[in-house]
Amino acid sequence: MIRITNLSREAGGRKILDDINLEIRRGEIFTLIGPSGSGKTTLLRLLDLLDRPTAGKILFDGQDTARTEHDRLTIRRRMGMVFQKSAALNTTVAENVAFGLKFRGTDPDQIAPRVTAALELVGLRGFEKRRAVTLSGGEMQRVAIARAMVTRPEVLLLDEPTANLDPVSTEIIEDLLIKINSEMHTTILFSTHDMIQGQRLAHRIGVIMNGRLAQVGTLHDIFYQPNGREVARFVGIDTVLKGIVQSSDRGIATIAIGNARFEVVTSCPPGKNVALYIRPEEVTISLSDGANKTSARNQLDGTITKLVSLGPFIRVTVDCGVPITALITARSCSELGLSPGMTVVGSVKASAIHVRADPA
Repeated sequence: MIRITNLSREAGGRKILDDINLEIRRGEIFTLIGPSGSGKTTLLRLLDLLDRPTAGKILFDGQDTARTEHDRLTIRRRMGMVFQKSAALNTTVAENVAFGLKFRGTDPDQIAPRVTAALELVGLRGFEKRRAVTLSGGEMQRVAIARAMVTRPEVLLLDEPTANLDPVSTEIIEDLLIKINSEMHTTILFSTHDMIQGQRLAHRIGVIMNGRLAQVGTLHDIFYQPNGREVARFVGIDTVLKGIVQSSDRGIATIAIGNARFEVVTSCPPGKNVALYIRPEEVTISLSDGANKTSARNQLDGTITKLVSLGPFIRVTVDCGVPITALITARSCSELGLSPGMTVVGSVKASAIHVRADPA
């Protein structure tokens, strides 16, 4: 539906986006993730035709968007945009939602029923006469979505739409986006720095790092098979280890990393330099007395060097000759009596380790 080719954007003497190539498919939810300042907002503004690229092309249904302003406006009217902080007109909710329709010269007789339907969609039926500026942040963001959807866009663009919202409001917005996509078949493209949100909503994910599209793929591709250390770190993989394939037998290889040995599923041949990526959720911690040990191929004795509380979870770092990070529940941590300096066993299945050839 939208094809981006060799897209770049420079501003203030700085390259914000560099050689972006991407295709957005009709009817999908596509999520852009990346750290602050990576270029997510800039890309969304280019796609919404608010700005022009320095180089490259954006095709919308095969049409080059680098045309006259009239042609660009025609294409823009097939899209809706919701910003992180949506501006509210100091008037009623109904008038806020109707703004785009009035701007487009919609028949006045159609405006009221379409506004009602849009507010029904976002769960704000009955708010028509409320002053928009008196609403909560979550309600105002739903008004912004209603204002975008009332024009019946084919594509809905959202720039970190829940960044400033509480968890309850965030869940409402997420459910709403799923509903819009599944029931109205609207193509949705949004940016977020929330990893959980990206995993929950997206059909496909694009990772932007330093203005470049570092990886595009499914949830499993991005979070379990990152194509490099930078992406791995961003999606929560702390354990990235470099080693050499010592031997291989029927798809199971032994990797030497210092004095440690890992058995992994890979087709990399002996002598190959590789990098191992291990998600912390895939690591099991057990006591060194043999209690609660697993059947995982990799079981390494080590010493706990750090415990970090993450609400209901604890991030445990274990020195097994190489550092390994596990993510366990706070309840499990308490039941095991874990503390820094304890000797434990870190276990991980051979199939849970992502292996990539490493040129270094």
